[in-house]
Amino acid sequence: MSGLKLFHTTHSGVTEVAPRLAEVEADVQGLVEAHMETLLGVRFLASEYSTGPVHGGRIDSLALDENGSPVIVEYKRGTDAGVINQGLFYLAWLMDHRAEFEHLVRDRLGVTAASQVLWGGPRLICIAGDFTRYDVHAVREHRRSIDLVRYRLFGSDLLGLETVASVSGGVQVARRARRQAVARAAVDVEGASMVELAGAVDEVLLGLGDGVNRVERKQYRAYQRLRNFACLCPPQRSKLLVYLKVDPADVDLVPGFTRDVFGLGHHGTGDLEVQIRTPRDVERAQDLFRASYAAA
Repeated sequence: MSGLKLFHTTHSGVTEVAPRLAEVEADVQGLVEAHMETLLGVRFLASEYSTGPVHGGRIDSLALDENGSPVIVEYKRGTDAGVINQGLFYLAWLMDHRAEFEHLVRDRLGVTAASQVLWGGPRLICIAGDFTRYDVHAVREHRRSIDLVRYRLFGSDLLGLETVASVSGGVQVARRARRQAVARAAVDVEGASMVELAGAVDEVLLGLGDGVNRVERKQYRAYQRLRNFACLCPPQRSKLLVYLKVDPADVDLVPGFTRDVFGLGHHGTGDLEVQIRTPRDVERAQDLFRASYAAA
Protein backbone atom coordinates (compact mmCIF):
# COMPACT_ATOMS: atom_id res chain seq x y z
CA MET A 1 0.00 0.00 0.00
CA SER A 2 2.99 2.26 0.47
CA GLY A 3 3.20 2.40 -3.33
CA LEU A 4 -0.57 2.49 -3.94
CA LYS A 5 -2.02 5.64 -5.46
CA LEU A 6 -5.73 6.39 -5.28
CA PHE A 7 -7.45 8.85 -7.63
CA HIS A 8 -10.88 10.42 -7.67
CA THR A 9 -12.19 10.50 -11.24
CA THR A 10 -14.49 13.15 -12.72
CA HIS A 11 -15.52 14.19 -16.20
CA SER A 12 -12.89 16.92 -16.13
CA GLY A 13 -9.99 14.70 -15.03
CA VAL A 14 -8.52 12.90 -12.05
CA THR A 15 -7.42 14.11 -8.64
CA GLU A 16 -5.11 12.14 -6.38
CA VAL A 17 -6.46 11.28 -2.94
CA ALA A 18 -3.49 11.61 -0.63
CA PRO A 19 -2.97 8.83 1.94
CA ARG A 20 -2.61 9.77 5.58
CA LEU A 21 -2.23 8.29 9.03
CA ALA A 22 -4.78 8.69 11.78
CA GLU A 23 -4.46 11.64 14.13
CA VAL A 24 -4.20 9.29 17.11
CA GLU A 25 -3.99 5.53 17.59
CA ALA A 26 -7.46 5.43 19.18
CA ASP A 27 -9.01 6.54 15.88
CA VAL A 28 -7.71 3.41 14.15
CA GLN A 29 -8.78 1.19 17.01
CA GLY A 30 -12.28 2.65 17.15
CA LEU A 31 -12.81 2.29 13.40
CA VAL A 32 -11.63 -1.32 13.29
CA GLU A 33 -13.54 -2.38 16.41
CA ALA A 34 -16.76 -0.92 15.03
CA HIS A 35 -16.42 -2.98 11.82
CA MET A 36 -14.19 -5.84 12.89
CA GLU A 37 -16.07 -8.68 11.22
CA THR A 38 -16.16 -6.88 7.87
CA LEU A 39 -12.53 -5.71 7.99
CA LEU A 40 -10.78 -8.67 9.59
CA GLY A 41 -13.25 -11.54 9.52
CA VAL A 42 -13.27 -11.81 13.34
CA ARG A 43 -15.98 -11.21 15.93
CA PHE A 44 -15.35 -8.46 18.46
CA LEU A 45 -15.30 -9.43 22.14
CA ALA A 46 -13.72 -6.64 24.20
CA SER A 47 -11.76 -3.40 24.02
CA GLU A 48 -8.90 -2.34 26.35
CA TYR A 49 -9.14 -5.65 28.21
CA SER A 50 -7.25 -5.58 31.51
CA THR A 51 -4.86 -8.45 32.20
CA GLY A 52 -5.01 -7.78 35.93
CA PRO A 53 -2.85 -6.01 38.51
CA VAL A 54 -0.07 -8.62 38.50
CA HIS A 55 0.45 -8.78 34.74
CA GLY A 56 -0.26 -5.07 34.46
CA GLY A 57 -1.32 -4.87 30.84
CA ARG A 58 -4.27 -3.85 28.70
CA ILE A 59 -5.06 -5.68 25.44
CA ASP A 60 -6.27 -3.33 22.72
CA SER A 61 -8.89 -5.72 21.28
CA LEU A 62 -9.94 -9.30 21.92
CA ALA A 63 -11.81 -11.23 19.25
CA LEU A 64 -12.71 -14.69 17.94
CA ASP A 65 -12.04 -15.64 14.31
CA GLU A 66 -14.20 -17.62 11.89
CA ASN A 67 -12.67 -20.92 12.98
CA GLY A 68 -12.96 -20.31 16.72
CA SER A 69 -9.34 -19.24 17.28
CA PRO A 70 -8.72 -16.53 19.90
CA VAL A 71 -7.45 -13.27 18.41
CA ILE A 72 -5.54 -10.37 19.93
CA VAL A 73 -5.43 -7.15 17.90
CA GLU A 74 -2.85 -4.48 18.69
CA TYR A 75 -2.77 -1.05 17.03
CA LYS A 76 -0.10 1.58 16.40
CA ARG A 77 -0.65 4.90 14.66
CA GLY A 78 2.67 4.79 12.81
CA THR A 79 5.73 2.50 12.93
CA ASP A 80 6.53 1.04 16.34
CA ALA A 81 9.23 -1.57 16.82
CA GLY A 82 7.56 -2.80 20.01
CA VAL A 83 4.17 -3.80 18.62
CA ILE A 84 5.06 -7.45 17.93
CA ASN A 85 6.73 -8.06 21.30
CA GLN A 86 3.84 -6.33 23.05
CA GLY A 87 1.37 -8.56 21.25
CA LEU A 88 3.35 -11.71 22.07
CA PHE A 89 3.45 -10.61 25.71
CA TYR A 90 -0.36 -10.52 25.73
CA LEU A 91 -0.62 -13.76 23.75
CA ALA A 92 1.40 -15.57 26.44
CA TRP A 93 -0.98 -14.18 29.06
CA LEU A 94 -3.97 -15.36 27.06
CA MET A 95 -2.66 -18.92 26.84
CA ASP A 96 -2.36 -18.95 30.64
CA HIS A 97 -5.91 -17.64 31.10
CA ARG A 98 -7.96 -19.84 28.78
CA ALA A 99 -10.87 -20.23 31.17
CA GLU A 100 -11.16 -16.45 31.54
CA PHE A 101 -11.24 -16.02 27.75
CA GLU A 102 -13.85 -18.76 27.30
CA HIS A 103 -15.98 -17.09 29.98
CA LEU A 104 -15.77 -13.84 27.99
CA VAL A 105 -16.80 -15.66 24.81
CA ARG A 106 -19.73 -17.23 26.62
CA ASP A 107 -20.89 -13.85 27.88
CA ARG A 108 -20.57 -12.14 24.49
CA LEU A 109 -21.35 -14.87 21.94
CA GLY A 110 -23.06 -17.67 23.85
CA VAL A 111 -22.39 -21.17 25.15
CA THR A 112 -21.97 -22.79 21.74
CA ALA A 113 -19.21 -20.40 20.65
CA ALA A 114 -17.43 -20.85 24.00
CA SER A 115 -17.48 -24.64 23.63
CA GLN A 116 -15.86 -24.41 20.19
CA VAL A 117 -12.87 -22.20 21.02
CA LEU A 118 -9.83 -23.60 19.19
CA TRP A 119 -6.66 -23.23 21.24
CA GLY A 120 -4.30 -24.85 18.73
CA GLY A 121 -3.57 -21.60 16.92
CA PRO A 122 -4.32 -18.34 18.76
CA ARG A 123 -3.65 -15.33 16.54
CA LEU A 124 -2.02 -11.94 16.87
CA ILE A 125 -3.00 -9.21 14.39
CA CYS A 126 -0.86 -6.06 14.46
CA ILE A 127 -2.34 -3.05 12.63
CA ALA A 128 0.03 -0.12 12.14
CA GLY A 129 0.93 2.70 9.82
CA ASP A 130 3.94 0.71 8.67
CA PHE A 131 6.39 -2.05 9.56
CA THR A 132 10.14 -2.41 9.12
CA ARG A 133 11.91 -5.27 7.38
CA TYR A 134 13.02 -6.34 10.86
CA ASP A 135 9.37 -6.71 11.88
CA VAL A 136 8.67 -8.93 8.86
CA HIS A 137 11.71 -11.06 9.67
CA ALA A 138 10.78 -11.28 13.35
CA VAL A 139 7.32 -12.75 12.77
CA ARG A 140 8.88 -15.56 10.71
CA GLU A 141 11.06 -16.51 13.65
CA HIS A 142 8.15 -16.98 16.06
CA ARG A 143 6.05 -20.13 16.19
CA ARG A 144 2.85 -18.15 16.48
CA SER A 145 0.14 -17.09 14.07
CA ILE A 146 0.91 -13.42 13.40
CA ASP A 147 -0.51 -11.03 10.81
CA LEU A 148 1.06 -7.65 10.12
CA VAL A 149 -1.49 -5.30 8.56
CA ARG A 150 -0.65 -1.83 7.24
CA TYR A 151 -3.43 0.76 7.17
CA ARG A 152 -3.92 4.05 5.36
CA LEU A 153 -6.75 6.57 5.40
CA PHE A 154 -7.72 8.23 2.13
CA GLY A 155 -9.76 11.41 2.13
CA SER A 156 -12.55 11.55 4.69
CA ASP A 157 -14.21 8.18 4.14
CA LEU A 158 -11.80 5.60 2.70
CA LEU A 159 -9.74 3.04 4.62
CA GLY A 160 -7.14 0.74 3.07
CA LEU A 161 -5.72 -2.41 4.70
CA GLU A 162 -2.76 -4.36 3.33
CA THR A 163 -1.36 -7.61 4.73
CA VAL A 164 2.40 -7.11 4.93
CA ALA A 165 3.20 -10.52 6.41
CA SER A 166 1.18 -13.50 7.58
CA VAL A 167 2.71 -16.47 9.37
CA SER A 168 0.91 -19.53 10.72
CA GLY A 169 1.72 -20.92 14.13
CA GLY A 170 3.36 -24.26 14.83
CA VAL A 171 6.11 -26.11 13.07
CA GLN A 172 6.02 -25.72 9.32
CA VAL A 173 6.20 -28.93 7.30
CA ALA A 174 6.98 -29.59 3.69
CA ARG A 175 4.10 -29.30 1.27
CA ARG A 176 4.47 -32.92 0.23
CA ALA A 177 4.15 -34.03 3.85
CA ARG A 178 1.02 -31.91 4.22
CA ARG A 179 -0.43 -33.56 1.14
CA GLN A 180 0.35 -37.01 2.52
CA ALA A 181 -1.39 -36.07 5.78
CA VAL A 182 -4.52 -35.13 3.84
CA ALA A 183 -4.40 -38.46 2.02
CA ARG A 184 -4.03 -40.46 5.23
CA ALA A 185 -6.97 -38.63 6.80
CA ALA A 186 -9.26 -39.49 3.91
CA VAL A 187 -8.12 -42.97 2.93
CA ASP A 188 -10.15 -44.89 5.49
CA VAL A 189 -13.34 -43.23 4.35
CA GLU A 190 -13.43 -42.63 0.68
CA GLY A 191 -10.85 -44.61 -1.29
CA ALA A 192 -8.10 -43.73 -3.69
CA SER A 193 -9.93 -41.34 -6.04
CA MET A 194 -11.16 -39.05 -3.26
CA VAL A 195 -7.72 -39.19 -1.64
CA GLU A 196 -6.14 -37.89 -4.83
CA LEU A 197 -8.73 -35.15 -5.23
CA ALA A 198 -8.38 -34.01 -1.61
CA GLY A 199 -4.61 -33.89 -2.04
CA ALA A 200 -4.89 -31.99 -5.31
CA VAL A 201 -7.24 -29.37 -3.84
CA ASP A 202 -5.00 -28.99 -0.79
CA GLU A 203 -1.96 -28.49 -3.04
CA VAL A 204 -3.68 -25.84 -5.15
CA LEU A 205 -5.05 -23.86 -2.20
CA LEU A 206 -1.74 -23.88 -0.31
CA GLY A 207 0.08 -22.87 -3.47
CA LEU A 208 -1.96 -19.75 -4.21
CA GLY A 209 0.55 -17.48 -2.48
CA ASP A 210 2.67 -16.77 0.56
CA GLY A 211 1.08 -16.62 3.96
CA VAL A 212 -1.66 -19.22 3.47
CA ASN A 213 -2.47 -20.78 6.83
CA ARG A 214 -4.36 -24.03 7.18
CA VAL A 215 -6.62 -24.50 10.22
CA GLU A 216 -7.90 -27.97 11.10
CA ARG A 217 -11.39 -28.28 12.51
CA LYS A 218 -13.40 -31.44 13.01
CA GLN A 219 -16.00 -30.48 10.40
CA TYR A 220 -13.75 -28.78 7.83
CA ARG A 221 -10.27 -27.56 6.94
CA ALA A 222 -9.98 -23.77 6.54
CA TYR A 223 -7.46 -22.03 4.29
CA GLN A 224 -6.80 -18.56 5.59
CA ARG A 225 -4.97 -15.35 4.80
CA LEU A 226 -6.14 -12.59 7.11
CA ARG A 227 -9.52 -14.33 6.92
CA ASN A 228 -10.81 -17.62 5.50
CA PHE A 229 -10.89 -17.81 1.73
CA ALA A 230 -11.70 -21.52 1.36
CA CYS A 231 -13.11 -24.33 3.50
CA LEU A 232 -12.67 -27.96 2.44
CA CYS A 233 -15.09 -30.45 3.97
CA PRO A 234 -14.23 -34.14 4.55
CA PRO A 235 -14.74 -36.22 1.38
CA GLN A 236 -18.15 -37.62 0.63
CA ARG A 237 -18.56 -40.86 -1.31
CA SER A 238 -18.35 -39.28 -4.74
CA LYS A 239 -17.37 -35.63 -4.28
CA LEU A 240 -15.57 -32.96 -2.28
CA LEU A 241 -17.29 -29.76 -1.17
CA VAL A 242 -15.29 -26.52 -1.07
CA TYR A 243 -16.84 -23.28 0.20
CA LEU A 244 -15.40 -20.00 -1.09
CA LYS A 245 -15.68 -16.30 -0.21
CA VAL A 246 -16.95 -15.45 -3.69
CA ASP A 247 -20.26 -13.70 -4.31
CA PRO A 248 -22.44 -16.27 -6.14
CA ALA A 249 -24.10 -13.36 -8.01
CA ASP A 250 -20.76 -12.77 -9.77
CA VAL A 251 -20.50 -16.38 -10.98
CA ASP A 252 -22.25 -18.20 -13.82
CA LEU A 253 -23.52 -21.06 -11.70
CA VAL A 254 -23.27 -24.53 -13.24
CA PRO A 255 -25.61 -27.21 -11.83
CA GLY A 256 -23.60 -30.02 -10.29
CA PHE A 257 -20.47 -27.85 -10.01
CA THR A 258 -21.25 -24.53 -8.35
CA ARG A 259 -24.13 -23.58 -6.03
CA ASP A 260 -25.32 -20.50 -4.16
CA VAL A 261 -25.57 -21.48 -0.48
CA PHE A 262 -26.19 -18.04 0.98
CA GLY A 263 -28.49 -18.48 3.98
CA LEU A 264 -28.14 -22.28 3.91
CA GLY A 265 -26.51 -24.08 6.79
CA HIS A 266 -23.19 -25.77 6.06
CA HIS A 267 -19.81 -26.37 7.69
CA GLY A 268 -17.11 -23.78 7.09
CA THR A 269 -17.55 -20.28 5.72
CA GLY A 270 -18.41 -18.90 2.30
CA ASP A 271 -21.51 -18.47 0.14
CA LEU A 272 -20.28 -20.29 -2.97
CA GLU A 273 -20.19 -24.10 -2.91
CA VAL A 274 -17.91 -25.84 -5.40
CA GLN A 275 -18.40 -29.58 -5.96
CA ILE A 276 -15.27 -31.47 -6.96
CA ARG A 277 -15.74 -34.92 -8.51
CA THR A 278 -12.85 -35.28 -10.95
CA PRO A 279 -9.36 -33.83 -11.55
CA ARG A 280 -10.93 -31.79 -14.33
CA ASP A 281 -13.16 -30.10 -11.72
CA VAL A 282 -10.05 -29.07 -9.79
CA GLU A 283 -8.77 -27.31 -12.92
CA ARG A 284 -12.17 -25.72 -13.58
CA ALA A 285 -12.28 -24.40 -10.02
CA GLN A 286 -8.86 -22.73 -10.01
CA ASP A 287 -10.10 -19.33 -11.20
CA LEU A 288 -12.69 -19.38 -8.40
CA PHE A 289 -10.00 -20.35 -5.89
CA ARG A 290 -7.84 -17.43 -7.03
CA ALA A 291 -10.75 -14.99 -6.85
CA SER A 292 -11.52 -16.02 -3.28
CA TYR A 293 -7.83 -15.81 -2.31
CA ALA A 294 -7.62 -12.30 -3.76
CA ALA A 295 -10.74 -11.19 -1.90
CA ALA A 296 -9.26 -12.35 1.41
